[in-house]
Amino acid sequence: MLQSLKSLFTALLLFTFTISYAGEGMWLPHLLKLLNEKEMKSMGMKISAEDIYSVNKGSLKDAIVHFGGFCTSEIISPDGLLLTNHHCGYGAIQSHSSVENNLIKNGFWAKNHGEELPNAGLTATFIDYIDDVTAKVLVGVTDQMSATERQSIVDKNLAEVRKTYKLESYQEVIIRPFFDGNQYFAFVTTIYKDVRLVGTPPEFIGKFGSDTDNWIWPRHTGDFSLFRIYAGKDNKPAEYSKDNVPYKPKHFLPISMDGVSEGDFTMVFGFPGRTNQYLPASAIKQVVNTLNPAKIEIRETSLKIMDKYMRVDEATKIKYAAKYATIANYWKKWIGESQGLKQTNAIQKKLDNEADFQKRLAADSPYKNLLADLDKLYKDIDEYALARDYYSEIAQRNVDLTSYMNTLKRLVSAYEKNGEKGYNDLLPKVKDFSTGFYQDFDSKIDEEKFGALLTMYVDNLDPKFVPMYLQRENLSMAKTDSYHQMVANQYILSSFTSELEAMKILSLEPAKAISAIKSDPVYALSSEWADFYNKEIATPYNNIRKEIDLKLEKYTKAQMEVFTEKRFYPDANSTLRVTYGQVNGYEPRDAVAYEPVTYLDGVIEKYVPGDYEFDVSPRMIDLHKAKDYGPYADKKNGKLPVCFIGSNHTTGGNSGSPAIDAHGNLIGLNFDRVWEGTMSDINYDASICRNIMVDARYILWVIDKYAGAGHLVKEMKLVHPKSKVTPTKKVKSPRQSATK
Repeated sequence: MLQSLKSLFTALLLFTFTISYAGEGMWLPHLLKLLNEKEMKSMGMKISAEDIYSVNKGSLKDAIVHFGGFCTSEIISPDGLLLTNHHCGYGAIQSHSSVENNLIKNGFWAKNHGEELPNAGLTATFIDYIDDVTAKVLVGVTDQMSATERQSIVDKNLAEVRKTYKLESYQEVIIRPFFDGNQYFAFVTTIYKDVRLVGTPPEFIGKFGSDTDNWIWPRHTGDFSLFRIYAGKDNKPAEYSKDNVPYKPKHFLPISMDGVSEGDFTMVFGFPGRTNQYLPASAIKQVVNTLNPAKIEIRETSLKIMDKYMRVDEATKIKYAAKYATIANYWKKWIGESQGLKQTNAIQKKLDNEADFQKRLAADSPYKNLLADLDKLYKDIDEYALARDYYSEIAQRNVDLTSYMNTLKRLVSAYEKNGEKGYNDLLPKVKDFSTGFYQDFDSKIDEEKFGALLTMYVDNLDPKFVPMYLQRENLSMAKTDSYHQMVANQYILSSFTSELEAMKILSLEPAKAISAIKSDPVYALSSEWADFYNKEIATPYNNIRKEIDLKLEKYTKAQMEVFTEKRFYPDANSTLRVTYGQVNGYEPRDAVAYEPVTYLDGVIEKYVPGDYEFDVSPRMIDLHKAKDYGPYADKKNGKLPVCFIGSNHTTGGNSGSPAIDAHGNLIGLNFDRVWEGTMSDINYDASICRNIMVDARYILWVIDKYAGAGHLVKEMKLVHPKSKVTPTKKVKSPRQSATK
């Protein structure tokens, strides 16, 4: 098997790629010279692949940071200044906010290093180097193995491979599968643990348009915030200390003052989270027809309840701001994803591709029945996948108290397995977590959400997925009754709806605390529900899922062997990737054509006094009236640019990624995708897939002219690359070349 894999990937690397549009793909940076450099240069790139990724000298990859493990950020000064999205830094900003000192509402700008705010638990991770470890990980694996047998051998091999790396205390090695397990790469990382908040614009800039404009173009959101990495005096990672000093990077990104024009080369460098480009049609059908509609309905119900309370109370709005934004983000994304999949006829395209795949197979091909097997497996898993999403969306994501019970369950488990020592070892972490939990918890809101969502769970799932003790007939409830009263009774009797009562229990001696936890009605319900879920939903789901994953591994490999003329790239998996494209508008519907750049004029056009989504400050209005844009205005039209779009293939995790120009300079900050193209995670389509970026000049204007924090701009390096070069020939835009 290893020899065939070696041949497969050798062939893959040597293909002349001519099929996919240049904006598509999330490419591994250490393979750019072999796979992508020529094409990137043909699109206008002036730097080399070695300038992007090098282990021998400082390169662009040394300025790219995995921010907190969930977003991307980049270093933009020689003193470790980090730029990321406002929504990526939102949790940290919220943690420093109160009604009296509301950084979310008013913004924050440290005047010096001493005013920069520490953030416990926030990390900044660099990629030191990348290794191909496929041969070592797949030793002993054969095509005849079951999913369980294969995974057992892979896990053992992974453990052995990790042992071969000699790491510093601040380093880790992460090994991830690529091409659905056909290839493996190891990423050696360095992690900094002292990351401080430096500056954030007020919410009306950082979240302008809020949920109404989320995933929408044209966009006018200044979605950015600034942090700084601190290190020990040896410039190496260190725990937080007042004695730490700003980190000195191997490389930082200069910032272009020349802006963008349609057709300009753009590169986005970051840590995209998850994509699935090589799924069969049966998987896409499940997303469109089963899973997305259910998740959308659940989150819409949850959001309406939160919004009702947030609109009438400022303290509640602060308390639930990050929570609301997190839930709303993917709620709206799934709506756009489903629409985009339908609009681009994604299912039929997959079916056509599968028909072509079958035609190309030899009569004795081992892949002959692969698609039929996958179709059956997706039918078998459909009802379990739906029940799984219902449970996880309700019990683990949208209802806070049931989610919190998982933390208490770990404490109970620690006591039952290791006695008082296990309990006492875990207790400090549970108490710390509980303090943060109750800071953002409102029992009344949570109770109303749980009642509404539990009613949906029972009404919309097959009764076999509803525990007996939650079925209406066993609760003496009519078929039309809601679960609000039952949940209200649970919350009244629970000790964990109150931080004071919860901490009293956690202060008891271990045996008494465990007894009190286990007798709590919400804990008992959550624990029994979780046990039922694991037995009746998760276990059968996971058994089928293993078989699907094994078939998908073979299907991905088969597609690469069969479609030798096509271009393949590994799906995103939260590892460092490069995607490249161009600044381009798009035409999503008949008679609708979007330009690629928005301006401050559009902010003022959307302005609605007093509206929490579209309000602006008098200062911004005055600066706009006076056209006081300083050196940050567009030289061609005198307007202040705010956002622009490009054909870069991005996803979640790319939030905060730098948009880099042909010369390796920062031109913007990636923060979103257009609504019509959110289906790019499973079906990239050049005609409507666009990523949205804040223009770097708007970021600088907000910092300098609006906030008066010009001292931060002074530590950056501002450049004018376009004034030094002859313009290159522009590549035809997707609006001209894409099939309508």
